[in-house]
Amino acid sequence: MSLLPLPAIMLEPLVRSALLEDLGRAGDVTSEATVAKYHHATTVLAARQPGVVAGLDLVSLAFRLIDQNIKIDVNRADGSKVAQGEIIASVTGPTRAILTAERTALNFLCHLSGIATATASIVAAVCEHRAKITCTRKTTPGLRAVEKYAVRAGGGANHRFGLDDAVLIKDNHIAAAGGIRSAIKRARQSVGHLVKIEVEVDTLVQLEEALSLVPDAVLLDNMSLDELRQAVAMVASRAITEASGRITATTAPAIAATGIDLISVGWLTHSAPILDIGLDYYAP
Repeated sequence: MSLLPLPAIMLEPLVRSALLEDLGRAGDVTSEATVAKYHHATTVLAARQPGVVAGLDLVSLAFRLIDQNIKIDVNRADGSKVAQGEIIASVTGPTRAILTAERTALNFLCHLSGIATATASIVAAVCEHRAKITCTRKTTPGLRAVEKYAVRAGGGANHRFGLDDAVLIKDNHIAAAGGIRSAIKRARQSVGHLVKIEVEVDTLVQLEEALSLVPDAVLLDNMSLDELRQAVAMVASRAITEASGRITATTAPAIAATGIDLISVGWLTHSAPILDIGLDYYAP
């Protein structure tokens, strides 16, 4: 999936909700009390550590929903690598409005840039291999679309967006259906011909059984490196192979070297650390 800005119709409800959460019943009482009504300022969004930027569309919305007179000039677009101290964008306009939107804008920018940065670190770790780094559905409720966008900004790929994208038969589905064969057969009878079917397996025996029903993809969960190599050989390009299970930038290269197609990493969206970015008063 290409790195494209998400439409405002999708982003605006997220940003409005976050602003309302912060403004509460009385608005920004601090800025109203301490800053003159017609005061204007130029501020900059600056990286306080190196990383990859993501989330500037949400930043722009946060400021402009508070005041349309705020102007944002972007220096480093989403997907850009930034050094410590580098200016990402300048924000100019009514000072009260800038300060009111500041935390909401930074919450989105720091969180999504953290995801992009973490993704980029694993993508770089496996760059000598064909494996793609992909995210999962382990996302913050309500933020899935933008978190998956941040993964793309970091050079990763997206797994399914929801339960309706594709069939992913996991261990509990297999147990409830009475086995791998029954689960795959039922899925194939139920869904349309354009819906992909992936099945999760924990052992090579399960993999062999799954392959007999020709799934589109197999999820190889928590397998050792030796098992992954054997699994890739068994599949022999008949299905997409995906590895998962507590994978980090340190362990990913060896996993990628097994010949796997995809490496799915849940923590990219559920617990990647933020990228520290600040809004600083600009003094030329």
